[in-house]
Amino acid sequence: MKRCVVRRRDGPEQHGVAASCLRELRDKACGVLAIDKAREPITLVLAEDGTIVDDEDYFLCLPSNTKFVALAKDEKWSSKSLDSGTAWLSQSVDEVDSAAEKWKQLARQLKDDLSNIILMSEEDLQVLIDVPRSDLAEELAQSETKIQVLQDTLQQVLDRREEERQSRQLLQLYLEALKTEDSILSKVAEPEAAPRKEVDVVDTGTSSTGTSATTTLSNQVLAALKEKPAPELCLDSQDLELVLKEDAAALASALGWDKQRAGALQEACDQELSKRLKQVQTLHSLRSTSKGKKTLPWGDWPSAKRKK
Repeated sequence: MKRCVVRRRDGPEQHGVAASCLRELRDKACGVLAIDKAREPITLVLAEDGTIVDDEDYFLCLPSNTKFVALAKDEKWSSKSLDSGTAWLSQSVDEVDSAAEKWKQLARQLKDDLSNIILMSEEDLQVLIDVPRSDLAEELAQSETKIQVLQDTLQQVLDRREEERQSRQLLQLYLEALKTEDSILSKVAEPEAAPRKEVDVVDTGTSSTGTSATTTLSNQVLAALKEKPAPELCLDSQDLELVLKEDAAALASALGWDKQRAGALQEACDQELSKRLKQVQTLHSLRSTSKGKKTLPWGDWPSAKRKK
């Protein structure tokens, strides 16, 4: 039995029903929504976007508590009439629920294995840092003192990545300055009387706008790759793996770069992912040799202060 929520197109009332198949859901929806027999058969659509659900296999793939709109005969789904003037309210509630579910999911990852800190993105680290200490302590079943140490550690990881990003930016500026200086010196050294040959530019047909290559990366990941300096530092390990699996031509096309620059980005992502995995393996190795303990105990979690 799958839990579902049904409502009429313009009705404010929602009803929870349980059904094992799509046909049973239609019958129950007609009953609880008091739809006249003359207006059957009804059509069930997803409340969020109006997708028609008429396939049993698709229905079984939907999560529990999926919201449906029941359309009687000759009725059409309309996003404007769905929630009328309260659409903004439900949207804000959904956003709050989504944010709460996200930090709890991240907290569960830490509860399973603290070394998952290394694999998290900068955004995920910041989410856990911003969670109230009491809420995080309750979720992890730890004292607020230990949670304070944990959040300090998360902040240190975040700060360390920012320092690494700034170091890479300074190195890049230095290399560009050297390249510019070399270019100026080479031009001065050229004989002034040496005639310069005009070179015709030939279109090789490799323009990124004309390629048919596609990418499976999300818009959020593509934006981070294109806009952020050292983007490999802000992505989590799963996104880094997705970037590495991408075809270089498809990645270059999606970012509007040349293939060489896209390849350099993939190489940087590969190095960052390898570094994180080595750190995790090191922690696991230390853990296994430390009195046979399989998990890093919360009671022995090191202080946020570094030992000199």
